[in-house]
Order: sequence, then C-alpha cells, then structure tokens
Amino acid sequence: MTENPWSYSATCGHLPGTDLAGWSVEASDGRIGTVDEHSDEAGDAYLVVDAGKWIFGKLLLPARAVAEVDTAGRALHLCLAKEKVRDAPQFLSDRHLADRQYREDVVTYYRMAGPCAGDASSL
Repeated sequence: MTENPWSYSATCGHLPGTDLAGWSVEASDGRIGTVDEHSDEAGDAYLVVDAGKWIFGKLLLPARAVAEVDTAGRALHLCLAKEKVRDAPQFLSDRHLADRQYREDVVTYYRMAGPCAGDASSL
C-alpha cells in the first residue's frame, strides 16, 4: 500500500475540521446514505455511513474511499460502486477504534473491491 487508507486523498478536496455529519454519500453509481459520524484525526480518518433502508445497519469507510468532496452540495463522492459498498463489512461500534484486525479486514475488503483514484494500492 502506497498511502494510508485512513487518510483523505490530497486531491479529494476535504477540508479538515469540516463537520460532515448529515452529508450525503454517493457511490459512483448512486446514493448510498448519509454520514452518521466521522473522524478527521490524522492517519485515522474514517466515515460511518448510515445506509438506511438500502443496507440495514451502518458501514465503516476508510477516508481514502472518498474521491471528491462537494462542499456546495454537502456530498461525498466515493470511488466505489454501490455493489461494492453493499457487500462491505458492517460497522461494529465496539471494534472500529481498538480492534486492529477488524480495521485491517475493512481495508482489505475495499482494496479487493476495486481501485480508487486509478490505483488499487491507494486504498
């Protein structure tokens, strides 16, 4: 892996300190939900996405999955298709911060799901 998956891409337009709660999350082929919570912590940035009725439960997304931040539209555009997000590991609130294996499993899933920013190793 060439870059930290728990950091936003320098080219996505993310502005540290921006409250993303409630923002729309868009896969490359349609809406998947809204940001429920997020972290901007350097090297540990992530999104918890409430997928509503589309997927029952929440998803943990490493920040590197964000391809573009649309501040005017309050939307985050992912580098992944809905199909890839639908089959992702569910967010486990009791494990997402402390369980290194769970976090590595999440990153491994997204790496296998396909390339982000044209580079499969970037996630």
